[in-house]
Amino acid sequence: MSSNHSRPAIAAAGLRKSFGDHVVLDGIDLTVPRGTVFSLLGANGAGKTTTVKILSTLINADGGAAQVAGYDVASEADGVRASIGVTGQFSAVDNLLSGEENLLLMADLHHLDRTARRDRTAELLGQFDLVEAAKKPVSTYSGGMRRRLDLAMTLVGRPQVIFLDEPTTGLDPRSRRAMWQIVRKLVAGGVTIFLTTQYLDEADELADRIAVLDHGRIVAEGTADELKRQIPGGHVQLRFEEERDLDHAQRALSDASRQNDALVLRVPSDGSLQSLKSLIDRLDSMSVKVDELSVHTPDLDDVFLALTGNSSDEKVTSR
Repeated sequence: MSSNHSRPAIAAAGLRKSFGDHVVLDGIDLTVPRGTVFSLLGANGAGKTTTVKILSTLINADGGAAQVAGYDVASEADGVRASIGVTGQFSAVDNLLSGEENLLLMADLHHLDRTARRDRTAELLGQFDLVEAAKKPVSTYSGGMRRRLDLAMTLVGRPQVIFLDEPTTGLDPRSRRAMWQIVRKLVAGGVTIFLTTQYLDEADELADRIAVLDHGRIVAEGTADELKRQIPGGHVQLRFEEERDLDHAQRALSDASRQNDALVLRVPSDGSLQSLKSLIDRLDSMSVKVDELSVHTPDLDDVFLALTGNSSDEKVTSR
């Protein structure tokens, strides 16, 4: 098992899955380092949930191979299941039981002894701010409380890898941010998070790396900043106090465009440190005085639309 800890948390090569004639996954490759958040981004129907189901051993792939926590999902499914937690977009809590009873039931399923059951349940109730509601039926919980309880139940067995499938769907902004904070703490503690989401700002906020899934294929992968730099439209905005400085800069920077009647130039840029340094060095060499400089890069909305061609009415949102 020690050798497993040196491997990626998740590694997949050539995963394929079809339902009848409909190809859902068309040969995807994934590598997720331990202790990171990896986000799979895609519109509804892109294949996100199918990917989670294969990696969590709920369904078999038609082709390819995958390892999770060092175990092969096909031949070592029990090892995978013992190492993971899965939280879906629809919570799996029992409405008739209290929050505490749900956690105790999950502890029973993990074969914890009586003392360990009580201790782990109390620990998780505290961690997820559910102590006051512990004895109340889950039917009285808000959406945010239910989602926190669902994740707490996932954590009873101390999984190494957690699959969060659309974890904040339907939550209000405050509950979403509370969930984000929980995710950050889990990762800081060494847990690996595989996050599927259609919320672009959620991937931008949480993910160390993002893969964009479109019609069963991964069309791009990288950090949020790397993905944004792939898309045209990034620029550096230069603001001047004196018109003569602006005129001097505009003559020297042939690709710059003046913004309306303001003393502002827009210079196309990929937003990288290297291109920014080159621009600043060039302005310095001309002794042009710039009052203010700001970098503008495309956001993940631009990235997603450029990579997938999805129109704005499809269910991917930056809400």
